[in-house]
Amino acid sequence: MSPSWIMLVVALLALSFYKGSCVPVQAKESWGYVDVRDGAHMFWWLYYANSSSASYTDLPLVMWLQGGPGGSGCGFGNFEEIGPLDRDLKPRETSWVRESSVLFVDNPVGTGYSYTDSEDALTKDVAMVASDMIVLLKNFFSLKTEFQNIPFYIFSESYGGKMAAAISLELTKAIQVGSIKCNFAGVALGDSWISPIDSVMTWGPYLYSTSLLDDNGLEEVNKAAKQVQQALDQGQYEKATEMWSITENVIERNTNGVNFYNILTQDPDEMVKSSHDQREDGFLSSLMRRHIRPLHRQSLSELMNGPIRQKLGVIPKNVTWGGQAGAVFASMAGDFMVPVVNIVDELLAAGVNVTVYNGQLDLIVDTMGQELWVKQLKWDGLKYFNSIKWTALEDPQQPNQTGAFYKTYKNFAFYWILKAGHMIPSDQGPMALRMLKMVTQKE
Repeated sequence: MSPSWIMLVVALLALSFYKGSCVPVQAKESWGYVDVRDGAHMFWWLYYANSSSASYTDLPLVMWLQGGPGGSGCGFGNFEEIGPLDRDLKPRETSWVRESSVLFVDNPVGTGYSYTDSEDALTKDVAMVASDMIVLLKNFFSLKTEFQNIPFYIFSESYGGKMAAAISLELTKAIQVGSIKCNFAGVALGDSWISPIDSVMTWGPYLYSTSLLDDNGLEEVNKAAKQVQQALDQGQYEKATEMWSITENVIERNTNGVNFYNILTQDPDEMVKSSHDQREDGFLSSLMRRHIRPLHRQSLSELMNGPIRQKLGVIPKNVTWGGQAGAVFASMAGDFMVPVVNIVDELLAAGVNVTVYNGQLDLIVDTMGQELWVKQLKWDGLKYFNSIKWTALEDPQQPNQTGAFYKTYKNFAFYWILKAGHMIPSDQGPMALRMLKMVTQKE
């Protein structure tokens, strides 16, 4: 078994090799494994902030959590969204490493390069996910003592937001009792699976309002969504997950395969699939096809299992990047539809800074659904928050054009990101970068 920590540091302008070419990374890096439990090994990858105007010690540390569950932050979040290099290993102009140090973690165990010795060691719910992450963070901040006093933020996407909420609460408790030393400054929930049913129940109205459903389609989608609600009301969470998948099938048939991650784009594979009878497609395989496979495209898989694996030099021979993703998703199926709005309320009551941000063109976690669960909060500042008007933000790429709206009160903020789908940094990189600075540097 590998030791609990295997750590390599690569100096500025370290070289990666891909397709026979040398590519400068342009950032100081570190990575390694933590054995979070017996038979459960979690991989992390840190980029120190690479700013021309400030030292990394003067900039925040951001941990990025991907969704799924089963999507790899070290892979997808890094090379498709916010890391210093894109999938072709070209420098990314809107990398978050320009404004913060970024810690990617393949979470839960079994995701990306993280792995378990057996499927029995996979996580079953967000409480178990949070417990594992506390072990990793305790090790990380003990090793990287230079980050103990630097403001630490957790940013997330999709199911990663659900995990981030649970992790943030446990981290707050750990800091209070002194078991972890870090300067936890806030959590940001991006297009996050906080209240799944609020997303499901607004799918029909959202698609109808954007001319992607007709009256008949709206009726079919709403009928399917009510079956999800019924299962939840009866406490049948695994059945609710299955009904959720069926509702997505109904949407595909009625929209000619709309892209759940951005309604203005369309996946040719989904269009073909939607023309078949999906009753033959098991619900877990259907969910994998729609929500895990897009995070593990062949080109990204080739990169991660080839040049990047070779560069890292610590990945065990029997571990394939993304090889346990399907098992991770299946193991969490019973927890998938469980809401965590109560955890967000606990965070706000504890004084934790909470930011919600959402893409205008996202379907899977549509903004209408996000607004619904926010209105359910018991937070004592909600009434005033709801009464204030939002503020427009100029699009960094298009002067005099609105790129987003936001409003904030006390320790809660909401950002409405225009012209973006589920993966906001991919769709609107400059706007996402500006939001990051506003949240972490209090612009």
